Amino acid sequence: MLTLELSGQKYNKTAHRKALLQNLDRRSEAAVERKHQNISAVLRDLDCLWIPGYKPNSHYQEALARFVEHWINSHPEFDRVSQAAAEQPTFLPSSVDFSRFIVDAPALSHSAQVEDPGKQYKPNRIASKRDYIAREARNTELGLAGELLVLEFEEHRLRTAGQKKLANRIEHVSVTQGDGLGFDIHSFETNGKDRLIEVKTTAFAKETPFYASHNEVAVSSEHKEKFHLYRLFEFRKSPRLFTLQGEISKHCTMNPVSYLCYFS
Repeated sequence: MLTLELSGQKYNKTAHRKALLQNLDRRSEAAVERKHQNISAVLRDLDCLWIPGYKPNSHYQEALARFVEHWINSHPEFDRVSQAAAEQPTFLPSSVDFSRFIVDAPALSHSAQVEDPGKQYKPNRIASKRDYIAREARNTELGLAGELLVLEFEEHRLRTAGQKKLANRIEHVSVTQGDGLGFDIHSFETNGKDRLIEVKTTAFAKETPFYASHNEVAVSSEHKEKFHLYRLFEFRKSPRLFTLQGEISKHCTMNPVSYLCYFS
């Protein structure tokens, strides 16, 4: 199913689950669902992508992690498909229903924190690390398309609120001033106060981790009242958005070396 997902092909989760149940003794549909969520968590910890809808559940057995990792290492086509999906060119969607655009942010199962790598089990990795999330983060076409969609949404938000003058003042600062400001778009609240927006875009699941730069983390702390991180997900299928206001570190578990931010 994941290979089909990454290839942009259709598949049926329900049919797959029913087929699995025929080969399993005394297992419920809920148990199969949880196991798929465990597999998503293993894939996340291996810096791989997973199927949207199967939210990662970190309470997995080491035996499962070993098996998933062995499967990945013995199926080179998975690596090729994952790389192609992460690096695929992306364009601005022709139309998006902004009335259904905003969703709730993922809820952390524990308080946001800076990760202690020594406390979390990590599956063994092959010498050549396949970090598809980092590959997607370097996909400049995807990043730009996400920023352009957010520009459209911000103009819509302000015009709908009757603030046409503010909508006309929105600035795509990552283009006009460069990408070193720690945010991408200078927008406004409906009362005229500044809204500093950093856009993070993924073509994959809602809970997909994202990278934040040291500068972005610093700006989110220094301007916590103004800073908003806009996380776009499932961009190629049906783009949706959730927002994180204020310090990024308050919303995500963060790797202290790379500032990889994930929801677990």
